[in-house]
Amino acid sequence: MNPSELRSTLALAGIFGLRMLGLFLLLPVFSVYARGLPGGEHALWVGLTLGIFNIVQACLYIPLGRLSDRIGRKPVVFWGLSLFVAGALICAARDDLIWIAIGRGVMGAGAISAAISAWVADLTREQVRTRAMALVGGSIALSFALSLVIAAPIYRMIGMGGIFIILAILGVLAMGVTYFVLPNNKPELKAAQASLKEVFLRPELMRLNAGVFVLHATQVAMFLVVPRLLVQAGLPLSSHWEIYLPVVLLSFCLMAPVLIMGEKKQKLRNVLLIAIILLFIAECAFTQAGSVMAIAVGLLIYFVGFNLLEALQPSLVSRFAKESKGTALGVYNTTQSIGLFSGAVIGGWLMDSHGQLSVFVMGAVLLLCWLIIAWSMQDLPAKVVDARAAKA
Repeated sequence: MNPSELRSTLALAGIFGLRMLGLFLLLPVFSVYARGLPGGEHALWVGLTLGIFNIVQACLYIPLGRLSDRIGRKPVVFWGLSLFVAGALICAARDDLIWIAIGRGVMGAGAISAAISAWVADLTREQVRTRAMALVGGSIALSFALSLVIAAPIYRMIGMGGIFIILAILGVLAMGVTYFVLPNNKPELKAAQASLKEVFLRPELMRLNAGVFVLHATQVAMFLVVPRLLVQAGLPLSSHWEIYLPVVLLSFCLMAPVLIMGEKKQKLRNVLLIAIILLFIAECAFTQAGSVMAIAVGLLIYFVGFNLLEALQPSLVSRFAKESKGTALGVYNTTQSIGLFSGAVIGGWLMDSHGQLSVFVMGAVLLLCWLIIAWSMQDLPAKVVDARAAKA
């Protein structure tokens, strides 16, 4: 990437990572905190409070993505960040499960992930776009790792309200980056947008949308259980970062060569299938994991696959979408949010009714279904894209 592409991609990756930090920072501590609140003894209600952020986003990704195609990315992103800040302040103001759910809903109303991903695609050349999306995907994984390191210490020092205040401050900083650092992006009026129906029913995009639903449903459900498994294995909550941080960092080192080689050899379909298989292996491993080391190995396998998919899938969506990147990524992020919400709710219900290990069984079944869908792809996306680029 040239300096302009790198600067813009890093700025957008930072904003995207902040959005995901709004979700991830609660995962390690919220179930413990919620036990002291009315209704907090029910895992289903806790899952609903976590998941409301995502279901609200799911309702707004497509309209905001299409709006960003028409009026430009910057105003949509700036408005979304202002809602993120307002929602965080609502959560900080009340020590009540219902008000936290309301605040999380307001935070989710700033559904800008589609606009950010489309902005990355706008500002990068096609031949470096997968690497740019890898940086954005990396910001998601790093925000997750950071949340696991800092959540427990921050919670002990300043409580849940303090966590939300920090998120509001970071949101204001992100608004500054959006306004002063990122270039204005005007919509290309010459390019006719595809209809929402056409974008939604495009076979390549349907496969990717199904995949991101499964990816994030299994992720949030899994992390309703993994912290409890680590505690049961003898590792206190305050020490969980000692497992999460090295696992996430090592997973980046392992996934980067695979992604680079897959792009060079035009074997992105194979990379996609390998990543899904790794997630399936990890879910199966968790059903048998009884020690901290076994859980750590399962997490390492999981994050290698997760990071590969977070980098690969949005890049492919932007390529297939052509002139309607904001719309296509809006649909993609909508299914992602529905997956996060579904994983939180169904995972909480399974824990209540069938026990912790049932969550991993559900994850393995969903991943197996995704593997079957992905395996049936007739065309290799990278070859199609490269062929078109060569003709141009």
